[in-house]
Amino acid sequence: MPVLTNLTSSHVPVKIWAPEAEIETQAKQQLQNVASLPFVFKHVSAMPDVHLGIGATVGSVIATKGAVIPAAVGVDIGCGMIAARLNIEPDRVLHDLDRLRAGIEAAIPVGTESNTRLTSRVQEWSGWKHAPELVSLLRLKEKAALQLGTLGGGNHFIEICTDADGSVWVMLHSGSRNVGKSLAEEHIRHAKGEMKRLATKLPDPDLAYYVEGTPEYENYMRDLEWAQAYALENREEMLKRVLDVISHHVGMKGAPVPFSMKVNCHHNYATREVHYGENVLVTRKGAVRAAQGDMGIIPGSMGARSYIVRGKGNPESFNSCAHGAGRRMSRSEAKRRFTVKDLIEETAGVECRKDFHVVDEIPSAYKDIDQVMQNQRDLVEVVAVLKQVLCVKG
Repeated sequence: MPVLTNLTSSHVPVKIWAPEAEIETQAKQQLQNVASLPFVFKHVSAMPDVHLGIGATVGSVIATKGAVIPAAVGVDIGCGMIAARLNIEPDRVLHDLDRLRAGIEAAIPVGTESNTRLTSRVQEWSGWKHAPELVSLLRLKEKAALQLGTLGGGNHFIEICTDADGSVWVMLHSGSRNVGKSLAEEHIRHAKGEMKRLATKLPDPDLAYYVEGTPEYENYMRDLEWAQAYALENREEMLKRVLDVISHHVGMKGAPVPFSMKVNCHHNYATREVHYGENVLVTRKGAVRAAQGDMGIIPGSMGARSYIVRGKGNPESFNSCAHGAGRRMSRSEAKRRFTVKDLIEETAGVECRKDFHVVDEIPSAYKDIDQVMQNQRDLVEVVAVLKQVLCVKG
C-alpha cells in the first residue's frame, strides 16, 4: 500500500499513510507547519493513526538536521509498550480473572498513585548513577524513584491477552511518568523563551526548538536520553511485577514465569539514525521504529485487537509505523457522547473497570485498528494478533 495522501509546504512535503478525508483539518495544518521548518529533512511522514497533538501531530515522524523540537517529542518522554508471550498453559492463567486483576492492581499503582516503598530492584537501577542535573534541581528524584514501576493514567494500561494459537500474553503501555513530564515541560518552556530572545518567527509557538551545538541542545538531549531509559525500565519493572502476580495466581509460588518472546519499544522519543545516506535526528511522536526485522507493538483500544509486528524497513516512513489505533475524538467529547452502558457493551467479555471515569477510553473513541493496519501493509508484517481478556486502566 503506497502513501495515501501528500501535502505540500513551504519547505518539504508531507507523506501520510491515511486517506485525506480521515485527517482533521487542524492535524493537516500541524503537519504542514512542521514541514515548513528549515531544518526538517527530506519530508515529514505521518502514520495511519495520525491525529491532532500539541505543536506536532500524534503519529508523525520528523527527521531533522541541526535542531530538535522538545514539544514534538512531547511530555511523556519514552512512552511505549512492552509485551511478553508466556510459556505456560492458558487454562492455568485464564481463570478467576477478577482475582487476577485485583492482584495486578495491588502490585502496580495506577493513575496518580506512587509506590509506598522502594523495592531493591528499583533502588539498584543503574540509571540513578546518571540522573541529569535537572532532576536534582527540580527535586524530582525521590518521586521518580517511587514512581518507577507505576502505570500512570490516561490511555496507559496493562492487559492479559490471548493470540490465535491460544498463547497468553502480558502487554502494557506506559512511559516516564512525572519525571519525564517535568523535564519535558521545563525544556519546552525554555525553548519558547529562546525563540522569543532570538526573535525567531514560528508557525506555532509549540514548535520552539534548540539548535545543535548549543548548551541548551546538549542539555535537552542528555535529559531526553535519560528519561527514555527510565521509561524502558519502568515498563520492565511493571512486567516483572505482573509476572510475579501470575506466578502466584497459577500456584508457582513466586517462581519465574517462563516466556518465549519479549518486545519493549518506545513510541514517543528521539534518536540518531541514518536515512537517505544522512545522519539525522528522528523524532517519533506516536510512532514505532519499524526498520527491517524490528519487532513492534501496535495496540488497539480496550475492546479491540492488538498486533505484534515486524518492520519492513520502508524508507519513506523513515522506518516507522503506527503506534496504535489513534483517537478519533477528544476525551471530553467521548464523555459527552457515550455512557457507562455503552462502555459495558463495547467491552463485553473483558475483565476491566466499567465506570464513568474510563468512558473516555471507550473503543468507539478510537479509530478502527484493523483499518490502521490495512493502511500500513507496506510498513510492517503481522507476527501475532492479540485479544485482551483482562485490562487494567490507569
